[in-house]
Amino acid sequence: MSATYDVVIVGGGIAGLSLASALAGRCRVALVEAEQSLGYHTSSRSARQLIPSYGPPVVQELTMRTLELIGTHEGTRPEPVLSPRRFMLIGDEAAVREQASGFMHRISHTEALQICPALRPDSFEAAGLDSGSFACNASLLLEDHRERAVEGGVDIITGARVHSAQRLGTGWELGAGQEGLEAGIVVNAAGAWADELAVLSGVEKLGLQPYRRTAAIVDVEHPLPSGCPMVASTGSFYFRPDGRRQVLISPSETVPSGPEDARPYPGDVEALITRLNAVTTMGIGRISRAWTGLRTEASDGIPVVGFDAEAPGFFWLAGQGGYGFQTSSAIAELAADLILAGQAAGEPFPADSPASRTAGALAATRMSIRA
Repeated sequence: MSATYDVVIVGGGIAGLSLASALAGRCRVALVEAEQSLGYHTSSRSARQLIPSYGPPVVQELTMRTLELIGTHEGTRPEPVLSPRRFMLIGDEAAVREQASGFMHRISHTEALQICPALRPDSFEAAGLDSGSFACNASLLLEDHRERAVEGGVDIITGARVHSAQRLGTGWELGAGQEGLEAGIVVNAAGAWADELAVLSGVEKLGLQPYRRTAAIVDVEHPLPSGCPMVASTGSFYFRPDGRRQVLISPSETVPSGPEDARPYPGDVEALITRLNAVTTMGIGRISRAWTGLRTEASDGIPVVGFDAEAPGFFWLAGQGGYGFQTSSAIAELAADLILAGQAAGEPFPADSPASRTAGALAATRMSIRA
């Protein structure tokens, strides 16, 4: 016999968990995750930095609202989710000029070297600094969403890959692991597997593309100074402190992939170390650990949020790309209001509410899926 819910969320990463906590106590919700643990794939392999100047304008708007929402709960946690950590962009003049946004201000070559003296002077021409950027305790944020979801009555089912999904009457019937579930609304928060879930559900896929992003924690001979920002070279690498004598590094690659439990390609991290040792004085040595995550994007790079116009009750919450954590709370706020409005008559939210502003930002590009 199937358990009955108003909403079944498929995917236990930051997108699905954020929505589960936003819906908790407001309707009957189940969250199903294929892996044995939540946040196993991309969400556990994040750079752990929220950067208001990162991404297109709609993403920057979502980031600012997410920072507001995370901040409202900071006093209730044993330790903060967010802590200030600046973000510095370096590169040639044209690239920095193109990528520097309203949240980032240009700084001189001399100022950049003072902020991060590990950079070799001839390794870049120009720089920009985002002083409103934050380090994010991703594990704590995921756990905070999980706790609020459970406290609000959400059933969380792990180790339950969805193997069947079909539209029946006015709702959906799903098979997930050994579980049978029925719901009026299915939320596709399956990350790199979002298009696969759509096909399984008889819904036309959107052409979402997963991309690889590799990172590693490495030992350094010369530690970065206290207060050193996260430093990114336009489209080629980034690094930031990770403890006293270690640094997180990434080649910032954009390599298409299928949905998989991604692992670093042999030689990729070693090649990055060689490059960083040429442009910095950190003296990178031993690789402590390395990993690869998948960030999934729509063709226009904008998150996909909304009901599918051709599949009643099928809600897309996918395509967050590399902006998952920094847009998660704002998107969840909006998605929860849209979903609840789908079950009751009336406006989904007041015209002057934060969720309405989020909806307006997304509407400039895509709001109703396939409408």
